[in-house]
Amino acid sequence: MDKIILTDCDGAILDWEYGFYNWMKERGFIPKPNGKTSYYLHDHFENLDQKEAKRLIRVFNESAAIGFLPALRDAAHYIKRLHEEHGYVFHCITSLSNDKCAQKLRVMNIQKIFGELTFEKFVFLDTGADKDDSLKKYENSGFYWIEDKPENADLGHSLGLRSILVEHDHNADHQCTYPVVQKWKQIYKIITESE
Repeated sequence: MDKIILTDCDGAILDWEYGFYNWMKERGFIPKPNGKTSYYLHDHFENLDQKEAKRLIRVFNESAAIGFLPALRDAAHYIKRLHEEHGYVFHCITSLSNDKCAQKLRVMNIQKIFGELTFEKFVFLDTGADKDDSLKKYENSGFYWIEDKPENADLGHSLGLRSILVEHDHNADHQCTYPVVQKWKQIYKIITESE
């Protein structure tokens, strides 16, 4: 079997929320005290409606800031180990933007953090786009699918992928039959123990 791991990017391997929050604060937006419990970013900030939040997310995703996001938690260490010690390669499926420069910044950022050969494929979708068609190409492959958005993790599970949900405040109440983890150390253990 091919040693391929499918991953989302933002909230799964990179800390998009950290970058976006700092970018928004620089523009004068004030975070709400309990905003992070919602998946929808207009709920995270004072005086921000849904339409403006969507516009700002696109502007952020197409800005230079997208090339400087940090790794999520312990992702860098364990993704490198899965690649270097166990021979896995990664396919990243990301709803970033159709902007080619933003896509190049994303690839450069990921290669800088995780190594140039760790990710062998990038699937770019428009900002906020559904991943249905992209995941269907891997249907019944049995590949691991690492995601933080419950709907996408559920979709992967229904398509015969081995979904793992990365826990955040916004998805902590999600009920599912597949693993929910906080750290990549747990993902590493799940994957290596199933070899």
